[in-house]
Amino acid sequence: MRVARTVGADRAIHWYRDAMRLWRRGPLGFGLIALATLLVDFGLSLLPVVGVVLSQFVLPLTATGLLYASLAADRGDRPRLAHLVAFLGAAPGALIAVILSGLVVFAAEALAAWTLGGINMLEPITHDAPTAPALILAIYTVGIAVSLPVTFVPFGALFDGLGPADAFAQSYQAFARNIAPLALYGALSLVLLLFGWATYGIGLLLALPWWAASSYAAWKDVFAIDRERVAPVTPL
Repeated sequence: MRVARTVGADRAIHWYRDAMRLWRRGPLGFGLIALATLLVDFGLSLLPVVGVVLSQFVLPLTATGLLYASLAADRGDRPRLAHLVAFLGAAPGALIAVILSGLVVFAAEALAAWTLGGINMLEPITHDAPTAPALILAIYTVGIAVSLPVTFVPFGALFDGLGPADAFAQSYQAFARNIAPLALYGALSLVLLLFGWATYGIGLLLALPWWAASSYAAWKDVFAIDRERVAPVTPL
């Protein structure tokens, strides 16, 4: 396990600056991965109940394509659609850790949706009863807040080869030592999600890559990562 260091709150802004640097190295590749992830999400949402459940297992894995793309861009390589399935080369324990981190966030959002608005997130989304913007903001806020302690789980699992328990422990240690910068990072990420929602999902083609690349930058900064020592990216 890696030992996290404490960084200043202003580092959150630098993480997003670094994300923009990485994104500019392959905006098309990042965009294609984001589009594919959104299409998978949309396709699964068409299946009542089962689709929502399946998405909690599939989406966290496909979304790792943006993390692999960030690492590739950092090494001077070109992010490409093949990174979408790079997770297939990961160990089973790493995949479990990624899925569990996603389930933690979904469970928190589902609880908030039910408690605050009586919305069952396992049911298909309908448009006959629009969700109030304030409720959407509340759900997103809860999701972002809960995601912060598990932000680094996928990196520990996929890039460091940690098992679920160690990946969660390492991520929580990093969160505990960097509450201020991660809180600011969460606020900036919330703005990005709201931007994606306000643009009917179109803005997510930018928001998702920026979010993933910034979390990669945060991981490198908090753990003082040398990119050359990270396991190589070998998309199938």
